[in-house]
Amino acid sequence: MLNIISNNLNISLRQVENTIKLLSEGATIPFISRYRKEMTGNLDEIQIAAIQNQHTKLCELTKRKETILTTIEEQGKLTDELRSQIEQCYDAIALEDIYLPFKPKRRTRAEIAKEKGLEPLAKMLMKQNDLDVCSVANRFVSNEIESEDDALKGARDIMAEWISESTNARNAVRNIFSREAIISSKVIKGKEEEGNKYRDYFDLSEPLRRCSSHRYLAMRRGESEGFLKVSISPEDDHCIERLNRIFVRTDNDCSKQVNLSVADAYKRLIKPSIENEFAGIQKEKSDTEAIRVFAENAQQLLLAPPLGQKRVMGIDPGYRTGCKVVCLDNQGNLLHNETIYPHPPKNEKSLATRKIQKLVEQYKIEAIAIGNGTASRETEHFIQNIRYDRELKVFVVSENGASIYSASKVAREEFPDYDVTVRGAVSIARRLMDPLAELVKIDPKSIGVGQYQHDVDQSRLKQTLDQTVESCVNRVGVELNTASKHLLVYVSGLGPQLAQNIVDYRTENGAFSSRNELLNVAKMGKKSFEQCAGFLRINGAENPLDNSAVHPESYHVVERMAKDCQVSVKELIENKTLREQIDLNQYVSEKIGLPTLTDIMKELDKPGRDPRKGIKVFMFDPTISKIEDLKEGQILPGLVTNITNFGVFVDVGIKENGLVHISQLADKFINDPTQIVRIGQEVNVKVLEVDLTRKRVALTMRIS
Repeated sequence: MLNIISNNLNISLRQVENTIKLLSEGATIPFISRYRKEMTGNLDEIQIAAIQNQHTKLCELTKRKETILTTIEEQGKLTDELRSQIEQCYDAIALEDIYLPFKPKRRTRAEIAKEKGLEPLAKMLMKQNDLDVCSVANRFVSNEIESEDDALKGARDIMAEWISESTNARNAVRNIFSREAIISSKVIKGKEEEGNKYRDYFDLSEPLRRCSSHRYLAMRRGESEGFLKVSISPEDDHCIERLNRIFVRTDNDCSKQVNLSVADAYKRLIKPSIENEFAGIQKEKSDTEAIRVFAENAQQLLLAPPLGQKRVMGIDPGYRTGCKVVCLDNQGNLLHNETIYPHPPKNEKSLATRKIQKLVEQYKIEAIAIGNGTASRETEHFIQNIRYDRELKVFVVSENGASIYSASKVAREEFPDYDVTVRGAVSIARRLMDPLAELVKIDPKSIGVGQYQHDVDQSRLKQTLDQTVESCVNRVGVELNTASKHLLVYVSGLGPQLAQNIVDYRTENGAFSSRNELLNVAKMGKKSFEQCAGFLRINGAENPLDNSAVHPESYHVVERMAKDCQVSVKELIENKTLREQIDLNQYVSEKIGLPTLTDIMKELDKPGRDPRKGIKVFMFDPTISKIEDLKEGQILPGLVTNITNFGVFVDVGIKENGLVHISQLADKFINDPTQIVRIGQEVNVKVLEVDLTRKRVALTMRIS
C-alpha cells in the first residue's frame, strides 16, 4: 500500500512511511510539517495532506475488498485465482468490474430467462457455430416459452448480461468515452423563461474532456433544479462496432443473434453504467478543482492583513433602520453601541455627526470599520467628512458572512444581551482588527469566496476548509491569553473541549505565565501539549521563547547556544551578530537536524513574527456609489473579492461586484487567474458593459 502512495505521489517510501506513522500517532498536519522535518524529509502541508488522503482511500478500498471477498465466498464461487485477482487490485473501477458478475442484483431479464431454462441456448448461440437457429430454439418451446422468438429473445437477454459484465467490453467502451464522449445540455421544454439564468446551457455540446469545472457544476445544478437535461455519450455506432469486433466472430445465424445482443447490451446496460461512471469521475474532478479554488481563496482571505490591537469603531450601514455603531477596546471587547440616522428617510446628519465625534473622543477610537453592504459608500463619505480631534483611518470591510455570524450560536454566546444588528457591527469591527480571529467563527462556505461551493461534495469541502483554517491559524500563531475558544479550536492538537478548558482555566487562574502551565489545564495530556505548544504565544512571558514558534522540545538547544555564547537566551535573541557566528552543525543530533535548527534561527531573528502584511487604507472612486453611476469606458480602482476558474470578481465601490472574465485579465493567455491576482489585491479596471436589468457589470484589466 505504501509503495503505491510513494509511486503515485513521487515521494520516497521512507517519507511516506514516516508520515503515515506520525499521522497514526495523532500528529496533525501543521505539527508534522513544522516540527518533524527530519522525519518527513521536509514535506510541506500539501504533500502531507496528499499522503493522508491517498492512505485513507486505499484503506477504504481494502475494506471494500474484504466485503467483496466475503460476498463471493458466501456464494461458494471464490476460487484461489479470483481471490488473488481481487487482493492484487488497487483500482476501484477495476475492482467493481471483477465483482460485477457476482454482485447481488435485482431480478433481471437475464435471470428470468435463466429460470426458464434458456441458458443452454444462450451458450450455444454464443459459440457461434453454424446451426439452424430456429430449429435449436424450437427445442426450448414450453409452457413458459410460447415460441421460438420468445426463446431467442430470452437467450439474447442472457448474452447481453454476459457481454455487459465483460471487463474487456466495459474497458473498450470506457476508452471510447474517454476520447470521444460529448457532454450535452438542453433546456427542458417549457422551462425557458423560468430557467433563464441557465440560458448559456440551453443548447450546449462540447467534448467532455474539455468541459471546465464551473461549466460542469453549473449544468448539473440546472439539471437538479429541473431546467436542463444533461447527457454524456460518444457516438453509439462506434461503441457498438467496437463491441462487435470483440464478440461477433463469424457471419452466420448465431452471430446475428450475438450482434443483436451486443447492441442491446450496450444501449440498455453498458452505456448507462459507463455514463454514470464518467459523470461521477467528472463530478469528482470538478469538485476537486472547485474545492481547490475555494480553499486558496479562503486562505488568502483568512491571511488578510490585520490592523492589530487598536480601539476600533464598527459601523453596519443602513438607510431606514439607521447605521449601527459599536465601539471596541483594543482587545475587541464591546464598550458601547447605538444607532445613528445620517441618511434618508430621517436625514439626522447633524445629530449623527455630533454623536460620532463624541464617541471617537470618549472611547479614544483609532480606526473606523464600515461594512460594505447597503449604504456603505454614503456612510463612508459621511464619516470621512467629519472633523475629529485626532487622525483616524477609515476602512471599508467585507460583510460577507457577518449576518450568518450575528444569528449564530457563537454570537449568542458572546453577546446574549444584544440583537443581531449589534453583533453584526461588532463582527465588522473585529474583522478589521484581526480577520483570521473573527472569520474562524463563520462557516467557511459563508465567507463569500469560491465557486459552486453548495454543489460539491460537502464532506470533502468541509475537510479541506477545516484543514485550510487550521493551517492559517497555526501559521500565524495564537496569543494564548487573549484567543477566543473559537480560535483555539483550530490550534494543532486542540479541539472544542480542550479549547473550552483553556478558556475556563484562564478565567479561574488568570493569564498563563508560561507554556508549561498548559499542562495544568484539565485533560491536557503530553500528546496534546506536544501538538499545540509551538503554535501558542505568550506575550511578555518570562521565557522569551514562549512568545516564539520555537517548540518547547527544542528549548534546550537554544539554551545551549546561549550558554556557549556566554549570554542569556534573551540576549541571544537581541544580538543578531552573535547569532550569525553560531555553527549549526555543532548542534545537530539524532532528533534535531539542520532543517529544525535553521527554523529555530529564523524564529530567533523575529520571535513571534506575524507572517501577514500590514493593512493599508483603500480609496474607491468618490463619484461611484451605485451601479447607475457606472459608464462604459470608465477606469476605476477596485479590490479583488473572489477568484474563480472563469474570472475574477472586483469590488469597485458599489453593491454589485463586477466580473473580469479570465480572457480580460491580461494581454496574454491565462489558464489560472491566481497567476495574476489574489484576494484583496488592489487593481485598476475598465468598465466594459453595465447590464442594469440583470445587475451585472463586465470589467477588464486590459487597460493599456
